[in-house]
Formats: sequence, structure tokens, C-alpha cells
Amino acid sequence: MSRLHTIALPDATGHAAQLFTAIKGAIGMVPNAYATVGSNSPVALEAALNLDGALKKSSLGAKEIEIIKLAISEDAGCDYCLAAHTLMGSKAGLSRPAILAVRKGEASGDQRADALATFAHTLARSSGTVPAEAVAAVQAAGYSDAQIVDTLLAIASITFTNLVNRVNDTVLDFPAAD
Repeated sequence: MSRLHTIALPDATGHAAQLFTAIKGAIGMVPNAYATVGSNSPVALEAALNLDGALKKSSLGAKEIEIIKLAISEDAGCDYCLAAHTLMGSKAGLSRPAILAVRKGEASGDQRADALATFAHTLARSSGTVPAEAVAAVQAAGYSDAQIVDTLLAIASITFTNLVNRVNDTVLDFPAAD
């Protein structure tokens, strides 16, 4: 059961109502996580949406963004984000075995993707203080410095939603992840 107040979507007014309308128009629904954030801080929801919008323009592809978000959500223990990003990862072209490998930190058969997942897990597990070898490994896999910075942006984005959903205990409105 959710811990933070969430308004019924038809009761939203002002900036929250505008954001909810835009989200519903874009993806056909307002996920519970967004409803909670927007109910309590439309400014925070707008910032989160803008951050994800910036990620879509970044040097990372959709699969790479989902790899990062899955790895970070696994380490955070966020069931809500794992459910959402398992679905989004699948839509981005990640296979079910690849999604499970990313989450578990196991080899998926794609060395470049595995290097990115390992880098994300290392960042999550080390509070961001990573050894030089971790950076060198992701660079050796072919990731540019720009992509490394964009990886950090993706981590910032998913960390916010992980925290919201862990604090709120947000009710799943996506199929549960295995």
C-alpha cells in the first residue's frame, strides 16, 4: 500500500493535470510512480520527465538506457522500477534472457552490453566511488567519455524513481518482474 498521498487523476488541477494529460497522451496511461510524484510535487515530476527527455537525446541508445536502469533498479531492490524497465527493456529490444543477465550481473553474450551493466552495478554498489579499472573496462568495451557521462545521467534519473518508489511502496501497475 502506498505511503504518500496520491490524488485521483480526474481530481488533478493546474500543472499536475497538464503533466498527467501529457503523459497519458504519450504512453496511454499515467504510471502510479508518476501519479505519486506529480500529486506531491509537479515540479519534481516535470524535472524527472525532462531528465528522461534529455536521455533520449543522449549518446546512449534505448537498449543501453534500459540496461543501466535495470542494473541500478536491481541493486536498489526497487520492484516497481524492475517491473517498468523489464517491460521497457523488452520494448527496446532486450530479450528476456538478456534482461535477467543484466539484473543478475551475469554474461548475456553481448560483451559491450555486459561491460555497461557491470559498470552500472559497480557504480551502484560503490556509491559512485569506482576504481580506475571500472572506467577503463567500460572504455575498453567501446564506450566514449560522453557515453560514460550519459550513463551517469541515466543513473541519476533511475535513482530518483527508485527512491520515490521505495519510500512510497508504490503499487505495481506493470507486470511484475521475475
